[in-house]
Amino acid sequence: MTFKGPALSAGGLLLGATVLARVIRGRRAIRFEGRVAVITGGSRGLGLLIARELGRLGATVVIVARQESELTRALHDLRSEGIHAWMLVADIRVPEDAQRIVADTVARYGRIDVLVNNAGTIVVGPLEHMTVADFEDGMATHFWGPFHTIRAAIPHMRRRGGGRIVNISSIGGKLGTPHLVPYCASKFALTGFSAAASAELARDGIAITTVCPGLMRTGSPINAWFKGRHRQEFAWFAIADALPLFSIDGRRAAAQIVDAARHGDADLVITWQAKLAVRAAAIAPNTVARALSVVNRLLPAPAAKGGDRRQRGRQSSSIWAPSILTRLNERAAAENNQLTGPVST
Repeated sequence: MTFKGPALSAGGLLLGATVLARVIRGRRAIRFEGRVAVITGGSRGLGLLIARELGRLGATVVIVARQESELTRALHDLRSEGIHAWMLVADIRVPEDAQRIVADTVARYGRIDVLVNNAGTIVVGPLEHMTVADFEDGMATHFWGPFHTIRAAIPHMRRRGGGRIVNISSIGGKLGTPHLVPYCASKFALTGFSAAASAELARDGIAITTVCPGLMRTGSPINAWFKGRHRQEFAWFAIADALPLFSIDGRRAAAQIVDAARHGDADLVITWQAKLAVRAAAIAPNTVARALSVVNRLLPAPAAKGGDRRQRGRQSSSIWAPSILTRLNERAAAENNQLTGPVST
C-alpha cells in the first residue's frame, strides 16, 4: 500500500507523456496531395510499393532506376492505378546522375517535396569471397548516392519551407550480420549520416526518417547477388526472407514507411524481430555477438572454387529455392516487377 500513490503518479505521468507525444506527432503530419515525391530504386520491390502508396495518397511520384525497361513497366503499372507518375533513368552511384535526379524533377514540376533514397544492392556470402569492389559498390549505392541526392534536394526544400527525406537503411545498418559484410558496412554509414543530418536539418523544416527494416517479402532475393556456395547461400537467404515468422509483407512495410514520413518520424524499425534484435544488441552486445558467431557456423562455408564470382539469385536455384518454402516471396516478385531483372554479372 505504501507504493500505491507513487505508482499511480508514475502511471499518470506515463499516460500523459504518451498522449502528448501523439498530439505532437499528429501536428507534424502533412498531406501528400499535390506534392512531388522522388523514389530511387522505384522500378521494383520496396521502391515500387512505396511509389504505389504515395501515389494512392495523392502524390505525384517520380521513379528512378538504371534499367529503362523495368521503369517503363513500373510506370505503366502506376498509371494503370490512376497514379500521376514519371520516370527517370539514372544511376544513383554516379554523382552527376544523383544530382540530375533532383534537377530534372524540379525542372519538370517546379518542386521536390519528398525524397526516398531506396536504391539498394546486396551481396550475400562469406567475407573471404568479398572484394574491395563489393564494398565500393555498396558505399556508392547506399551512402554516396543518398548523400548527393540529399545535398541537391536541400536548397529546393528550404525554399519551400520544408520537406521529407526517407533513407531506407536496414536492420543490417544497426546490427552486423554474417555473410552480409559489405551490405552492413554501407548501411551503417547511411544510418549514421541520416541520424546526424536529421538533427541539423530539422531547423529548416526538413524531416529525415531513417528506416531500418528487417526481412520483407518484396521478391528481391532473385535479383540479389551471391558469392561462395551460390545455391546454398541463395537457399538460406530466400527461405528466411519468405517465411511469415521471419519477414513482413512488403505492402505493410511500405505503408509503415509512408506513415512515418508523413509524420516526420526520425526513426523506424520494421518487424518485431528487428526491434527485438536492436534492443538486445543495446542491452547485451557481447551475448548478441556470440549468438551471431553461432549463426555464422550454421551458414555455408566458403567455396573451394569459383566462390569469388558474383551470381544472381535467379541463377542459383536448387531444390530448396524456389520451393514451397519460398512461395510467398515468389508471389511478391510477380506482383512487384522483380521477375524480369538483369542476369548479367
